Amino acid sequence: MDSGDTAWLLVSSVLVLMMTLPALGFFYAGLVQAKNVLSVLVQCVAIACLVSVLWFACGYSLAFSGGGPWLGDWSAAFLANVSRSTIHPGTRLPESVFVMFQMTFAIITPALIIGAYVERIRYSAVLLISGLWLLIVYVPVTHWIWGGGWLAVKGTMDYAGGLVVHLTAGISALVIAWRLGPREGFPRINPPHAPWMVMVGAAMLWVGWFGFNAGSALRAGGDAGMTMLTTHLSAATATLVWMAIEWISFGKPSLVGAVTGTVAGLATVTPASGFVGPLGGVVLGAAGSVVCYGAVHLVKRGLKTDDALDVLGVHGVGGTLGILLLPFLVSLGAGGVLLARPVWEQFIVQLESAGAVGLWSVVATLAIVFIVARLVGLRVPKEDEIQGLDFSSHGETGYNINI
Repeated sequence: MDSGDTAWLLVSSVLVLMMTLPALGFFYAGLVQAKNVLSVLVQCVAIACLVSVLWFACGYSLAFSGGGPWLGDWSAAFLANVSRSTIHPGTRLPESVFVMFQMTFAIITPALIIGAYVERIRYSAVLLISGLWLLIVYVPVTHWIWGGGWLAVKGTMDYAGGLVVHLTAGISALVIAWRLGPREGFPRINPPHAPWMVMVGAAMLWVGWFGFNAGSALRAGGDAGMTMLTTHLSAATATLVWMAIEWISFGKPSLVGAVTGTVAGLATVTPASGFVGPLGGVVLGAAGSVVCYGAVHLVKRGLKTDDALDVLGVHGVGGTLGILLLPFLVSLGAGGVLLARPVWEQFIVQLESAGAVGLWSVVATLAIVFIVARLVGLRVPKEDEIQGLDFSSHGETGYNINI
């Protein structure tokens, strides 16, 4: 074991957990109506706890144990063989630290999907969808790419989750939003009730993303340092570009728009962050803002689907864009890595991998939603939606004002 590597991964695990609790919670809660703020927060908390237990029981084992092409085995179920002295293969890390680091990724991925179904879904459906989705979608894809599965053998490059995290969440979010149907009044929905809260959540996501991307180096050193720098530059560039687009289009740049650009830049750079240099990060940030801005409007206006908080448009499209641009940007400026094959060959691998992951996400999520709809139902009654999920589902309100 190496104390420096271990310390960095411990810190990274904390940073990535912070991305869900409370960063994503704040980000999403600020975007919804005031009558639904608590429902979003409790969904984040519940998913974090549920996924943690499932990861311990079998998720980690099925993702990272065994050498099968499609799924791992049960040798690490309930972490039976993980002791204080166990070292994760190929690293200088305690196995426990690697388990925890990967657990935080498993937590935030289904939590991202919350943004698609806010303000109208049954709480029981949230829990059941999230648990099934983790085991049926996230765990197999993780094994395919990071656990030595068939896409890893194929040579897919996904440094920190453009496919594993962002594409799976984005595609599944669209499927669930389509199946649920739009919120009452869509597309005329009340504006975010607390833009300041959105900014606080986005700022915490930005900081947490350093653990997400730079932590994926799995050691403290030059790779982690370059990844962190590239990640930050992408986020900063994307924020400025999104602001510029709004400024030109509407005459005023909004706070919510600016930090949406931040998240788009972070999602886009994620799969390439450890492979490209600073200039590549800037290009990815600019491209991510432009493409994701268009995608957000296309989903709502073109597809007429109420992906409420733009999970597909920002995360799904951003992560996929980073996957596809990666081969062309590794040699741009200093700081990149060398490809193992010609650029166009690697691009084809990336494209095929995105297609396979996207297709599996669609098929599996349709099956999950079908099952959940019949077991517990998907949507709350209309009167509960009008009243707000805070009180109708949880018996509380986000703001108790005493005069």
